Amino acid sequence: MKLTVATTPISGQKPGTSGLRKKTRIFMGRHYLENFIQALFDVVGAEGKTFVLGGDGRYFNDRAAQVILRMAAANGAAKVIVGQRALLSTPAASHLIRLNKTDGGIIMSASHNPGGPDEDFGVKFNMPNGGPAPESVTEAMFARTGTVSEYHIFESTDVDLSTQGQQRLGDMIVEVVDPVADYADLLETLFDFDAIRALFRGGFRMRMDSMCAITGPYAVEILEKRLGAAPGTVVNATPLPDFGGMHPDPNPTWASDLMEEMMGDNAPDFGAASDGDGDRNMVVGRGIYVSPSDSLAVLAANAHLARGYRSGLKGVARSMPTSGAVDRVAKSLGIEAFETPTGWKFFGNLLDAGRVTLCGEESFGTGSDHVREKDGLWAVLLWLNILAVRKESVADILAAHFARFGRNYYSRHDFEALDSTRADQMFATLREKLKTLSGQSFAGLSVTNADDFAYHDPVDGSLSQRQGVRVIFGEGTRAVFRLSGTGTEGATLRLYLESYAPGPGGLNDDPQSALADVIKAAHEIADIQGFTGRTSPDVIT
Repeated sequence: MKLTVATTPISGQKPGTSGLRKKTRIFMGRHYLENFIQALFDVVGAEGKTFVLGGDGRYFNDRAAQVILRMAAANGAAKVIVGQRALLSTPAASHLIRLNKTDGGIIMSASHNPGGPDEDFGVKFNMPNGGPAPESVTEAMFARTGTVSEYHIFESTDVDLSTQGQQRLGDMIVEVVDPVADYADLLETLFDFDAIRALFRGGFRMRMDSMCAITGPYAVEILEKRLGAAPGTVVNATPLPDFGGMHPDPNPTWASDLMEEMMGDNAPDFGAASDGDGDRNMVVGRGIYVSPSDSLAVLAANAHLARGYRSGLKGVARSMPTSGAVDRVAKSLGIEAFETPTGWKFFGNLLDAGRVTLCGEESFGTGSDHVREKDGLWAVLLWLNILAVRKESVADILAAHFARFGRNYYSRHDFEALDSTRADQMFATLREKLKTLSGQSFAGLSVTNADDFAYHDPVDGSLSQRQGVRVIFGEGTRAVFRLSGTGTEGATLRLYLESYAPGPGGLNDDPQSALADVIKAAHEIADIQGFTGRTSPDVIT
């Protein structure tokens, strides 16, 4: 039976570039999830439509799925395709949307944020192209949450999401599908699985840390079952509601166990990790860490070695804070290179228009035109394909790449949980300085240009302003300042630091040492200590 429940608007529900993220207990509060889902359906429409639904398995994932299904039925949806046990990685959800030509999908995740009753939860909507909703849609949802006065929900017992197959919820079909199979089949069309199988048969050893998050079942199916990697290659392979107490963010800080193993005396040949919802990746060779910016550049230079990219790349795109390493690869290939704001939706326009094939962000996200999200396992498999064909180590491949293209020393410093008012004041002051910075010297570096990055989308003509303050010290040397909204407490200052060296340099050069002058100059320019009281970041990647 369909029920209409009176409710009152809830303020402060503004979705960001990755949907709505809040503390789990807020989502569990009276009418909170229901209000947001009703606002979502009011904006995108549900009558007669088909959606995909799934999430990363974090705490409240299972209960939220039941609410969303009952609300979809009450709002007139014709069908919802849901991953078994309400599980779907973000790239797998994107693929299911595209494969089944649905009207979009609802993904339950807070990405790389911790999970649990006292941690984070999130919901986002992906469009029929499989990509995140654009700002026009998320802003409309936000506006609607401020006026919604009732929501519609179907009164019923829980839908059985443990068994694959079709069932009915009122007039709506609920189709429970294997969350892994279609996605694994897609990746098998893109990569040379025979070559990778031969690599493992030859004694190649790998460690994949799924961080008790969603990629565990995907990695076990693809790496161990289809490619023949040794059982146990995938560790922390069972998705848990609290991610086993882990912070499921694949970087050297939070994937420290993997880093320690890869730098040890008996390290495997290759290591990788993925995040909460499966769209990020970290890549490590024996004794060598690969930064996300360098990984994107290496993948672009070698993508033609994989089956799905043999005809070459149409173009590449990177987020503005990502290093310019991939730009040099694009120039050598004679293809376009785009610099976009942070947020995968900006890549979506370029991908849909056929302007680019590969995309990447410094925040451990890489992907291609096979879906409209970044894809952690896809990046891992492309690396494996390259290693299988080139028959070289990660270190050898990096050394050859730096010798050819030079090296962009790069790092990101995160200052977390800052007082939001003080952080905003710092940025307001920094923006006031922009017109006078050129020609000034800081820590021995002369500023050649400074601006607040604005992006004119070459596909739809839209303008996105205030996307990050850039201070340029010369070719390939810069500091970038951004305030991030991906957390749920306070503000996070992200400081991106880059210095280009035309020679190969040493593989084990310390980026922090190479960037020492840029770091000092950035702190001085923004007066980070004066505004935040911090002299060092919480996380360095």
